[in-house]
Amino acid sequence: MSENGEKRNTNIICGRNSVLEAVRSGREIDRLLVAHGVSGGSIAAIIAKCSQRGILIKEVSPQKLDYYCEGANHQGVAVFFASQEYSTVEEIMQTANERDEKPFIVICDEIEDPHNLGAIIRTAEACGVHGIIIPKRRSASLNATVAKSASGALEYMKVARVTNIANTIEQLKEQGVWVFGADMDGDDYTKTDFNTPCAIVIGNEGKGIGALVAKKCDGIISLPMNGQINSLNASVAAGVLMYEVVRKRNM
Repeated sequence: MSENGEKRNTNIICGRNSVLEAVRSGREIDRLLVAHGVSGGSIAAIIAKCSQRGILIKEVSPQKLDYYCEGANHQGVAVFFASQEYSTVEEIMQTANERDEKPFIVICDEIEDPHNLGAIIRTAEACGVHGIIIPKRRSASLNATVAKSASGALEYMKVARVTNIANTIEQLKEQGVWVFGADMDGDDYTKTDFNTPCAIVIGNEGKGIGALVAKKCDGIISLPMNGQINSLNASVAAGVLMYEVVRKRNM
């Protein structure tokens, strides 16, 4: 632990001075945590800077902040920084263009388990996916657990974080991308034509894809469930669908 409160070899910085300098530096910040009831000093400046940069700000209990900071003198504030810089949707589309390939995108609609997101990133890289899109809120972010679960794939995969998944789907469709949402009440995924510019939407581990997001999709696709359970782990379902896209494009 350094004297100014910055923790070594982790993805969290705590303490007002350290946090303020991290935000000012332009470093890729994942989210700001502020303890309930904390104010005064440089807190207002930190919050203002984070708001200007569009950084997610989350209020937490002092006890939770103590837990995250593992005993460091956090002074009521800490930031998590991303294990990898986020890209943009435009950069993802540009990657497909540079490769002279039809866009192939995975959209994660509120995937909250970092192990799931990491596993999706790993499979996506193996399948030649051009990029992954996640929402800013109610989603796992590019933290150390995601990076570890991705087993190095995060270094090669573009991940864009957007404010509104439904709006982003509309923008992709305007650029000729067909968007397919994965849900148990959809069409047989093997009968879907993926040999087009396409994006696959994988929903939350418990709730699935949101109603508005589903409405924006061009189609809903399903995996056959022949056993007693009616759903698969999100990363497993994503893997099956990604490899189906690869199969269709290689036919």
